[in-house]
Amino acid sequence: MTIEQTGANPVIDAALVERLLAAQLPDLASLPLKRLEPAGSDNVIYRLGDDLAVRLPRGDWSTGQPRKEFQWLPRLAPRLPLPVPTPVALGSPGEGYPWYWCVSRWFEGETATIGGLADADKTAVELAEFVKALQRVPPDETLLPGPHNSFIGAPLARRDPATRAAIEAVDGVFDGTALTEVWNAAMAAPPWSRPPVWIHGDLHPGNLLTVNGDLSAVLDFGGLGVGDPACDLLIAWTLLPSSARETFRAALDVDDATWARGRGYALSTGLNAYTAYAATNPRVAENTRHQITETLKDSR
Repeated sequence: MTIEQTGANPVIDAALVERLLAAQLPDLASLPLKRLEPAGSDNVIYRLGDDLAVRLPRGDWSTGQPRKEFQWLPRLAPRLPLPVPTPVALGSPGEGYPWYWCVSRWFEGETATIGGLADADKTAVELAEFVKALQRVPPDETLLPGPHNSFIGAPLARRDPATRAAIEAVDGVFDGTALTEVWNAAMAAPPWSRPPVWIHGDLHPGNLLTVNGDLSAVLDFGGLGVGDPACDLLIAWTLLPSSARETFRAALDVDDATWARGRGYALSTGLNAYTAYAATNPRVAENTRHQITETLKDSR
């Protein structure tokens, strides 16, 4: 059986998911499906019944994520202080769909939002404890930065040409000189020289859930790997206000070099998303404008 494709990528609709479930996980096939919108750029997500979610990679750039999460999240979850969506089943290619896919636990809650936290300092400490707990797990160096997570956890210098080009592209919308100063400071910071540690790889508000403004779960471990922990500082500039940012830094006990690289990583990823999506996606435009602006507020 074949399915319709857009370019090189399959069209992932409810009919496809139903066929996959019926063929591979028939015990779940009768549960109702509801597509989650907006979903992430890596996966199409369907809620399955009340307690489960089906995640299917959109393209070949994210095809390694289901197997990686299925292997590692059950091992990491017991050692983490916040709930994570442990996969309950791993699906195989079939029904014309070419990649592995997974079924995970569903968590109720709302996506974390800027200004929507009940207690920003409490959240900052909880995020720091989560990052520290993840870093304490002995790393597996087969998950060093590579095809599974691109530049995440890799030396920041790899992002230099693209970041400088993005700064030039947005000069006039933002203060190009100030952006360059932030980026130069990040590039001047000594690189990570200690053993690699576990990283979430995509710790931003869209991957955090809250209940009544309190942090309740951490989602989407597609960027999971080991490397430079500076990338997991991203949340300091994407969610936390300035005062809570300092609380986060103190609780995490981050050295100056790692903090500078984290700030640079936040700037670089914000610029990348802004130049790629802001013109067509108001939500991305708002979030990335905030992210870029916040990196300019810190003097160190």
